[in-house]
Amino acid sequence: MELPNTPNGWAVRLTKILNHLEGENRFPVDVPSLARNVSAQFFPEEPITLVKGRDIPGFEGMLSRAPVGKTGWGIFYNSGITSEGRIRFTLAHELGHYLLHRNSATEGIIVCDKKSVTFSDPEHKNKEREADQFATNLLMPLDDFRRQINARDCPTIEHFSMCADRYGVSLIAAIIRWLEYTERRAVMVVSVDGFIDWAKSSRPALQTRAFFKTVNRDPIEIPSASLAANQKVCDDPRQGMRLPKGTWFPSEENIHEMVVDADQYDFTISLLLLSNFSAANIEDDPDDEAGQTPMAF
Repeated sequence: MELPNTPNGWAVRLTKILNHLEGENRFPVDVPSLARNVSAQFFPEEPITLVKGRDIPGFEGMLSRAPVGKTGWGIFYNSGITSEGRIRFTLAHELGHYLLHRNSATEGIIVCDKKSVTFSDPEHKNKEREADQFATNLLMPLDDFRRQINARDCPTIEHFSMCADRYGVSLIAAIIRWLEYTERRAVMVVSVDGFIDWAKSSRPALQTRAFFKTVNRDPIEIPSASLAANQKVCDDPRQGMRLPKGTWFPSEENIHEMVVDADQYDFTISLLLLSNFSAANIEDDPDDEAGQTPMAF
């Protein structure tokens, strides 16, 4: 049987194997076991023989060929990462590199930092995006995720928390997965110290110019009237509240903002649910950098 050569192709192949062996309710994916078994089955001459944490300052994960005289490959994650969701996504990302990119790995190694996808080299960016795409589809198959949250639903943070628990991923990863297929206009904003670090918009939001471009521009301060800047005005920021007109976007009405503080990583997540009937007025045009997200979120 011919082997896949795309991120989606590999994710679908492995999902079918897992469904057949363990059933559809077999989440979260045991990535270390899967990596060893799949590599041994499909590539017995160069299997993955080691999956472990390492002290890799400044990096999230790494794929490395075994030293001279030994056979196989190793997948590593930064041992300083304490979030099981981030570790799982990092390992799946590196498995994607193994399946798709190991033959083109310079000196037999691929090292990924937190924002590898924003590197300027087009080939490197494409590889990181492919590894992210594989990891997302492997850990959170779209058909199963849609059964948890319908494309037309108006979910709460609790809905995303349940999905994060089901798939063993971070809350951010679960929200991003929903943003990829929802029919609602929605924007996730991740801020640090009162400034937007990065943001991700749903396609309907992008089509109505509701997005924040954060690459190659000065930092954007979060609005002073936003819930992210004034959490004390709301009894439960996770449930959120409706904002005054024009808080995040100049002509936007009926925005509901929900906020979660990720104290462990010193950032704040804002999920903005916008009206599906009006368009935002943003000066910049979306391009391939708009809505860019870092890997291993």
